[in-house]
Amino acid sequence: MKKIATLLLAAGLLFSAAGMAQAIDFKIRGQWIMAFDYGEHGAFTGGNGMTGYKKGNEDNFEARQRLRLQLDAVASENLSGSVIFEMGDQIWGQSATGGALGADGTVVEVKNAWLDWMVPDTDIKVRMGLQGFFLPSMTTGSQVWGDDAAGITASWQINENVALTALWARLYNDNFQGYGDDGLRKNYMDNVDVAALLLPLTFDGFRLTPWAMYAGIGPNSVGVSGIQYLAGMLPAGGASHNSRMDLYGNAFWAGLTGELTLLDPWRIAWDLNYGSVSYDDTSANRAGWLASLLVEYDLGWTKPGIYGWYASGDDDDRGNGSERMPYLSVANVHNAWSHYAFNGNEYISREGAVGNGMTGTWGVGLQLRDVNVIEDLYQTFRVNLIGGTNDPGMAKWLSSQGLAANSGALSGTVGMDGLYLTRQDYALEWGLTSTTKVTENFTVALDVAYVALWLDHDSSVWGNSRMNGRNDEVRDAWNFSLSYMYSF
Repeated sequence: MKKIATLLLAAGLLFSAAGMAQAIDFKIRGQWIMAFDYGEHGAFTGGNGMTGYKKGNEDNFEARQRLRLQLDAVASENLSGSVIFEMGDQIWGQSATGGALGADGTVVEVKNAWLDWMVPDTDIKVRMGLQGFFLPSMTTGSQVWGDDAAGITASWQINENVALTALWARLYNDNFQGYGDDGLRKNYMDNVDVAALLLPLTFDGFRLTPWAMYAGIGPNSVGVSGIQYLAGMLPAGGASHNSRMDLYGNAFWAGLTGELTLLDPWRIAWDLNYGSVSYDDTSANRAGWLASLLVEYDLGWTKPGIYGWYASGDDDDRGNGSERMPYLSVANVHNAWSHYAFNGNEYISREGAVGNGMTGTWGVGLQLRDVNVIEDLYQTFRVNLIGGTNDPGMAKWLSSQGLAANSGALSGTVGMDGLYLTRQDYALEWGLTSTTKVTENFTVALDVAYVALWLDHDSSVWGNSRMNGRNDEVRDAWNFSLSYMYSF
């Protein structure tokens, strides 16, 4: 009798589980990308000497691919969970990424995994877990933070015009391996936590979003943080600062981003950002600002625009820290004004030939966006004149310390993200992006870019020394990128 009861109970649980499973709506989305690059110099195939970014380790021609699969488990409009698996980037022929003969590399990653739910009897939406965090921007894409992290966001649509978003994220924690003396201080005070408030305001023909963010930086987090994080949060020459600080660091950012479309077909957009970070070692402090402005006109078949940006730069006093705006990470930001000089490519092609972000630079540009004279073919033409805002005296010090080559892993740990441009250094970027829809889900994109460099070799700036046995030679960077994308 007990066996029969046990079987009936098991059957009941099985049917109950089946009924629960049927109540969940599973959806799958994804994107395959196959990309082919051919180019020279920049940060990729062998950079410039002293004033270049780094000596690249890529071939002139490279092929790579990436697959992202998103699985959504939707219980209702008030509860769902999502996970995004990423396979790649796989470089064709490379064993480490599974692209060599025989394939079968271990390259599956969890990119994001989050839970979405609504607070009962309210309009507050909550997302918890690994997710993308992108601070607001109406022009270039955020130059403060745009990357994946673990955290919580809560959004409340107060009324049709006003919303409020709060977030907390833990960028780093439990990575510190101890001082090596007693081993008891492993994982001690090595966290980096950020909290932010955003207030999106939406009206007819006008949008405005003020925001503010704070970060607490554990004294033992600096030595175990990512390279781009260090490049954004330390001054140039940051590697010379002791990575073991005594007190928590404090960082603060504030921004005002907006868009005016009331004068349609005119569109005016802007970003204003300020940020500062302070440590117990005041020479490691960093504070500055960045502003950008766009004016464009919609002709129907294209949107011509003129734009510009300006970011504060370092003075020649290394002892007072840096006057460049700090940033957390711009690794996943798609800069709308530059697909090659800065981080701007939407797919997996080469980018950041000048640097990932725009801090310490100024620029003006012209573009024809979304030119559409042939059905299903869209093209964007752009040209940018880029200059530096850093004092030449700082470049002279970097050169004297052997840090100016920005080579390899050094570029992040010395607080520089790409080229360190002074007020006497310039670059000119020309780019063409073409995308065509072959079928409903299949898109082909061609991106052609060229960056010409004019860097000052005067003895008061970069000088004429030799680094690593190589001539300090300025080389223009260029690249052709062809991408095939299947999205479903």
